[in-house]
Amino acid sequence: MTYSFEPRATLRDVTLRDGLQLTGKVLPTARKVEIVRSLLAAGVSELEIGSMARPDLVPPMANSLELIGELTPDELERCWIWVATPRHVERALAAGARNFQYCFSVSDAHNEANIGRDTEASIAAMPKAVELAREAGGRIQLCLATSFTCPFEGRVDPQRVMDIAKDDRTAGACDIVIADTLGQAVPAQVSALIGAVHARNPEHRIVFHGHDTWGLGVANSLAAIGAGASVVDGSLGGLGGCPFAPGASGNTSTEDLLFATRPDWFTPDTLESLVVLTEQTLAELDEPNRSKTAEGARSKAKAFEWVINSN
Repeated sequence: MTYSFEPRATLRDVTLRDGLQLTGKVLPTARKVEIVRSLLAAGVSELEIGSMARPDLVPPMANSLELIGELTPDELERCWIWVATPRHVERALAAGARNFQYCFSVSDAHNEANIGRDTEASIAAMPKAVELAREAGGRIQLCLATSFTCPFEGRVDPQRVMDIAKDDRTAGACDIVIADTLGQAVPAQVSALIGAVHARNPEHRIVFHGHDTWGLGVANSLAAIGAGASVVDGSLGGLGGCPFAPGASGNTSTEDLLFATRPDWFTPDTLESLVVLTEQTLAELDEPNRSKTAEGARSKAKAFEWVINSN
């Protein structure tokens, strides 16, 4: 019997961007290409693969342009690049990218720490970024970091999020990404905000980007889907965190999200391939595996079809 979570949602894997940000090692471009192709072959339909952040500030992103250049146009159609300025869009376009996640923080303090300008400046620059993406036949998302809490300012007013999402200057986005950057939100809070943003912006896909800092990553993601999010973000093994957000830890695990939602393409064999990919990647990075599903898959409960029976 198949148990799938309703309503359905798409899983976007963000291992190669948000997942890698806090790691102490840089994965070679060739290895990143292997990971992209392994995830796409497994059935993951969308990926976030890199960032235009300054490499001196976020070294693991230093070879993002090289990675874009190694992927085919068909592969790039399923991949997203983090950008924060129109100039970022120009440079990524030149390398071959077509899908952009234009990101800034709802709170001024975090935007200053993360991007070096206040939130209003980021909003004011977005129309140019939208224009560049659209002229090239690309897509651009509005990504709102610190939508729930800020490490410097505390609780974020939900009305502030809704006002930015409805601002004329952000209207050119195809999707709205609501990010629980610190992983401090609870399901009722996520449902309320996602539901409100979805109701006011029915023409947009709503994406929920959660972290598992306080152990509620999967619960919050399911709450987001129930409230109208059609895409949720995860990373292999729960890898990740923001270098400019004290208190933030890993993303919600891709394996945990897939095990909870059970899309049609996700099978025990698919899980095994993802667990092996996760274990290999995290070993290369000297990072811990935070996925409960990956841990369960390696258990001795052999009668359960989701347990990996190979040695």
